[in-house]
Amino acid sequence: MAKREPTVNTDNLTAVQLMELDACSRCGECVNWCPTYDASGQEPGLAPRDKILRWREFMNKSYGLRARLFGPKQISEEEIEEFKDDVYGCTTCGMCATVCESAINTVELWESMRANLVKRGTGPFGKQSAFLKLIGEYKNPYMAENKDRTNWFPEDVKIEDQAEILYFGGCTAELRQRKLALATARLLNKLGIKFTMLGEDEICCGSALIRTGQYFINDTAKINAQKNVDNIKAKGAKTVLYACAGCFRASMIDWPRLTGKELPFKVVHITQFLQDLIEKGEIEWEKSINKKVTYHDPCHLGRHVGVFEPPRAVLKSIPGIELVEMERIEENQRCCGAGGGVKAGIPDLALGVAKTRVDDALETQADILSSACPFCKRNLSDGRDAIGAKELEVEDVVVLAAQAMGIDLSDAPTE
Repeated sequence: MAKREPTVNTDNLTAVQLMELDACSRCGECVNWCPTYDASGQEPGLAPRDKILRWREFMNKSYGLRARLFGPKQISEEEIEEFKDDVYGCTTCGMCATVCESAINTVELWESMRANLVKRGTGPFGKQSAFLKLIGEYKNPYMAENKDRTNWFPEDVKIEDQAEILYFGGCTAELRQRKLALATARLLNKLGIKFTMLGEDEICCGSALIRTGQYFINDTAKINAQKNVDNIKAKGAKTVLYACAGCFRASMIDWPRLTGKELPFKVVHITQFLQDLIEKGEIEWEKSINKKVTYHDPCHLGRHVGVFEPPRAVLKSIPGIELVEMERIEENQRCCGAGGGVKAGIPDLALGVAKTRVDDALETQADILSSACPFCKRNLSDGRDAIGAKELEVEDVVVLAAQAMGIDLSDAPTE
């Protein structure tokens, strides 16, 4: 009799991650903090602890002592599908990892589980499956012409052919949240900083593929990461600036893993760059923004890579701004709801998390909810609109800085 194959396997899971499955002590601290579990009305399957315990059960049925003695116990496809729905109902924000008593790296665990499901043909979730085709064909997930990344810039914006500083705009800012891209470019121009961009040679950073477990298919994410690195080197760049937290995180952490090489340039978020200039006294503010501002930490900029103070330093230095903090900030901040493919795959859940975060902001009585990521701005704006809080402005830190420098953005294009 042929030996029965396990329903699930250990593909894409490291030895450490298999041990992490056993490390969960069922304390439930992650359940108390999970933004998607909270926004879902506390659907049990979305709780981080539940996902770990269920996958551990799958592993035991497939590879445990009983499986070794009598063969793997079959797991119904219905169970696998239900688990898939739940493991994709996560923004990979990392809040569960922050509070985990067993120090489980849950972000990478979820991503490995997703990759495992994709490999067996179960994942990804819903519209997330289009990412691979879109990024492969259009070089961005928005089905936009890649030549449109910078060709809409007004004539006053000066972009060098070659420069030691390169601004990596990212798909969302260049193709959707264009006010941010224009603000960044004009800000650098006004500071007299020569910079270059990749233009139509820029390719999606790969974050959407990596977060949804599709990074290994056709090596698309690896190939694109290497192309971006090569194109940046060809521009003579030694420092790459990012205004998108997702691109920043992907470049810093994911590109070296995908390519197997250290980056040949320095990766800097624009708020870090601005903080350094402010401390050197090289920025002159021309206008006062007499508003109360609260700041939302993007997961990819904050918890994932530890950049918390630079955006706040920029806001604090702008004349007239009073920075008021929400209850949950920095390591404990609540996700905006858009990450991990949730915005594309489960938009209602993304909106639910965003509405809760907007409620956090409204409690501070702030005039402006600011962030340092265009994807956060997009989802928080949707959350603001959904609850009808028209009095709350949602704006990026870089845009506020540009306005305080006297830069006119009235001609900024819309989508």
